[in-house]
Amino acid sequence: MTREDRYAANFARRRQDLVSLRCNCRPGILGTAAKVARVKTEIKRIADLTVFRIGGRAGQRDRDSAPMTRILLLSAALSVAAALAGCASYHALPLARGPDLATHLADLDLYLPAKGPPSKIDIGKPLGIDQIGLLAILNDPALKSERGEMGLARAARVEAGLLPNPSAGLDYAALLGGPGTTPSYTATLSQDVAAIVTYRARVSSARAHLSQVDADLLWREWQIAQKARLLALDIHSADRSIALSTRELGLLSSELAQVRAATEAGNLDLTALAPLLAAKASLEQSLASLALDRLKNWQALDALLGLVPNVRFAIAEPALPPVPSELDSLIASLPKRRPDLVALRLGYLSSDENVRAAILGQFPAFVLGGSWNSDTTGVVSAGPNVTFDLPIFNRNQGQIALARATRRLLHAQYQARLDDAIGNIRGLVAQLKKLSADLVRARRAAVSARSLSRTAQAAYAQDDRDQRSLTDYETTALQRQLDVVALARSLGEDRIILAVELGSGLPQTRIAPLDRKKDR
Repeated sequence: MTREDRYAANFARRRQDLVSLRCNCRPGILGTAAKVARVKTEIKRIADLTVFRIGGRAGQRDRDSAPMTRILLLSAALSVAAALAGCASYHALPLARGPDLATHLADLDLYLPAKGPPSKIDIGKPLGIDQIGLLAILNDPALKSERGEMGLARAARVEAGLLPNPSAGLDYAALLGGPGTTPSYTATLSQDVAAIVTYRARVSSARAHLSQVDADLLWREWQIAQKARLLALDIHSADRSIALSTRELGLLSSELAQVRAATEAGNLDLTALAPLLAAKASLEQSLASLALDRLKNWQALDALLGLVPNVRFAIAEPALPPVPSELDSLIASLPKRRPDLVALRLGYLSSDENVRAAILGQFPAFVLGGSWNSDTTGVVSAGPNVTFDLPIFNRNQGQIALARATRRLLHAQYQARLDDAIGNIRGLVAQLKKLSADLVRARRAAVSARSLSRTAQAAYAQDDRDQRSLTDYETTALQRQLDVVALARSLGEDRIILAVELGSGLPQTRIAPLDRKKDR
């Protein structure tokens, strides 16, 4: 059966005039065969006319719908191609197969970033404690791993700045049967409007968080530099203490040998050996403890520098940071200069923006769009469509409570950190005054003991003093020097810590290099 025949049959069943004619065509109604023939002739005429009209319109609609079908298929193909072109691809990032520790200072990163040509740390001469601190910032393995946090914060900022993609839909239904005349088409386009409401607050929060991570990493660099400088100071002080203790042990050993010889000769009683043996044992134990502490400090310093544990290098005489005179002004400006306080302030700002975003998030989910439809009879319609949530049960009250609680927590943490910082500074200043006074007295005592030792040496040369008395004077002078070294070490440690607590003496921007390996 042809298309025209199907159209004629369908319309013949639906047209009321044809139905009535068929009813009149039944025998007994018209009564004669002539009337029946005329009715059949009229039915055929109307059906042919209908087929001609419908067939013309159907053919025209088929011809008109063909370009639209091609356009829809081409649009869908282009959309798929564009989506695939913008997709990221996978690249493997294998783990390391072994340690990445340097075996020499020359293998470290020695270049400091600068606006002009980068400056290089000179390792051809003894390193100062400040240079060692900078080397730790540039090469500490822990800092290298923590720098990944900066990448996460940047990714979060990018994510916060992205709006949800519009949703598009295409629907095509082929005509398989029935009274329709053409396939049906449906096209929709919609956009989530609720995400636009919170866009500004989310972006501001992400930017503040990125700055917070940057300031926090700077504070960690300061902490690593401080630890490296303290270790270098302790190693330098330990070298001096071990040298003085070794000299004192040599004096005691010499005296013990002489007393032992006199005892064996019967000139001295055995009781003369007891105090010397006890003093020598105590000094040997102290010397062993100093050597062990120095070994541990060297290993810790090598770990901070990214070196194998057995690397040694010369450390110059420590140049300690001075105690600032304008202490009150530095304390007043501390929240703007110290990286950890700056990080907490930025974290509070980020949390405050999160509160704003959570409050704006009470706006119900709202999707606005439009649709275009063409049904099987060729009727075309278009109009807007709206989808939104009814805020009956969830009005974002949970996120609001969480954001406000986080903001209160950061508010309290900032105040506690500020109070702790100022308290530490005041306490360090008091300790420095006490240690400075003690160091002055210890140096005077050391000068006096050294003078008495020289006098005893002169008297011993003229046989006015015995060996035991000379050794006592000399060991006392060495002990006074050890006291000076210990006090100077404590004073230096407090001055280094005070400089960091005041937010001074270290770079105000991060200098640690990012991982040079491409993040894939």
